[in-house]
Amino acid sequence: MKTHNPQEYATALGAKLATRSRHVCMFLGAGVAKACGLPDIAELQTRVHSDLELADREAFDRQLEGRNIEQVLSRLRRIAGLVTGDDTVDGLSAPQAATLDTKVCQLIVSALDIKDATLIPVVNLAAWAARANYRLPVELFTVNYDLLLETALEELGVPYFDGFVGNLRARFRTELVEALPGSENGGMPSRFVRLWKLHGSVNWARSDDHQIVRIGRPVPEDLPAAIYPSDAKYEESRRVPFVVLQDRFRRALHVPETLVLIAGYSFGDAHLNEMIFDAATRCERSEFAVFCFSDLASDLCDRAMRTPNVQLIGRTEAVLGGVRAKWEPLSDPLADLWEDGKLALPDFTHLSSYLARSSARETDLIGDDSASVVDEGSAENDA
Repeated sequence: MKTHNPQEYATALGAKLATRSRHVCMFLGAGVAKACGLPDIAELQTRVHSDLELADREAFDRQLEGRNIEQVLSRLRRIAGLVTGDDTVDGLSAPQAATLDTKVCQLIVSALDIKDATLIPVVNLAAWAARANYRLPVELFTVNYDLLLETALEELGVPYFDGFVGNLRARFRTELVEALPGSENGGMPSRFVRLWKLHGSVNWARSDDHQIVRIGRPVPEDLPAAIYPSDAKYEESRRVPFVVLQDRFRRALHVPETLVLIAGYSFGDAHLNEMIFDAATRCERSEFAVFCFSDLASDLCDRAMRTPNVQLIGRTEAVLGGVRAKWEPLSDPLADLWEDGKLALPDFTHLSSYLARSSARETDLIGDDSASVVDEGSAENDA
């Protein structure tokens, strides 16, 4: 019976990460936040539901039927933007929908407070990003709203650019986001990690002049947080960050010979899914490694078996080169590779540690003292 060798896979991945000419992107979902102790989408939804007052909870439940919390926010904004006068939809007038939207966002901000979070996984990711030293900048895309990545990057002093310029009320700079890295007018140096938050952030606020700004802390209760883009026909100025950042995602995926690492993402956003698979189909020399903590979904397996440059990495099996097979058991695995008879890399805690050890000195790491996965000296010589 065909099997995949996990140690060979990890070694090959390390070699690809050591090639400094590559364009490397990471796409991070709620599983990353969960690895740090924050709620994922399902837990976030439960927490928001329980914290709403009774009347608001009943209205929230009506919107929640057949939807998740992000779809509820989008629907509330449609109601607020399209309903006029005394008309209602699902018992909500436009002002009531807007108020419920604000309350839900406030509860999300509160639930994603990182003061008690475990930062080890994201600090290890930041350690890798700090030493990646690729010709093109590392690009971190995330659909999470929390401040874990910013906190980790700043803790290690890693320079990064998130599309905003300024400190107290930073403004979004479309021209800097759209600039081609390495070009004469590229704006930010390649050594700056790019951090693109596709669904907004708990420290993005809608200002009085209808612009979205980034402030230096999670938004206070008297300001609506700009989290999760709505497809309602808002003024263009309120849609700009989301539209521009999604376009940045599309263009990044189409850079030739890109290595895309996808972690903690459940493929719950159809629009983003199509962007990923469209790029995989069109860019045959790029590679898309999807780390799946849960069992491999059959629809994802079908697509990966038709698209050989998409790799699905599960804990008990994988789809590599279009072939679905179990992992071969390891008796003496490398650090962070094998745990309890299963591949450990789909757990973001182990994946981030593996990435950090592929490029960082031991003194930069948080965690145990086990040996590095890829020897630093040989990685530099191969580059």
